[in-house]
Amino acid sequence: MTRIKFSISVIEREALNLALKRGLFVGRFQPFHNGHIQVIEDVLKENGEIIIVIGSAQYSHRLDNPFTAGERATMVRRALDEAKIPAAKTWIIPVADVHVHTLWVAKVAGYTPKFSVVYSNEPLTRRLFMEAGYKVKSIPFHKRSIYSSTEIRQRMLTNKDWKMLVPKSVATYIQEIDGVERLRDLAKTDELKK
Repeated sequence: MTRIKFSISVIEREALNLALKRGLFVGRFQPFHNGHIQVIEDVLKENGEIIIVIGSAQYSHRLDNPFTAGERATMVRRALDEAKIPAAKTWIIPVADVHVHTLWVAKVAGYTPKFSVVYSNEPLTRRLFMEAGYKVKSIPFHKRSIYSSTEIRQRMLTNKDWKMLVPKSVATYIQEIDGVERLRDLAKTDELKK
């Protein structure tokens, strides 16, 4: 019986290791913006796939969470398509909050495929995943002062330019669902004006 020897180069081995790695990125994406797409591109430079967890999936129609999980998933998918990031390299998974921090990581792990590393700058998310034994890496901020969902929602409310801060496909989708008007309606009060 003849044995066949296989030999792979260092470059091939590193490419295989990259393909087998999967990174996890958690966000509320209220809305999904240009900073988010840059983070995803950064994560994919170090991993073969990325799991994009849409956090606080149960919330919508609130000033801080105006869009539904389905709407946010649509924004993410359209932005990924626009950026020409292959769907085969991405997982988009909504996960609702459990409001018990010690259980949240287990819930995320239960809803997602296995992952090698978590990418986050949010202190509580970092702490919870580290305490659960996961490798956690910081992500570079990309123009954080303007690439902020809070800033974008504020601009929507005050009729300032917000479309330049999100992928074109996301701006188009928000217009399709009348998202700006929804946000403005949510900011109204039923108190009598004097």
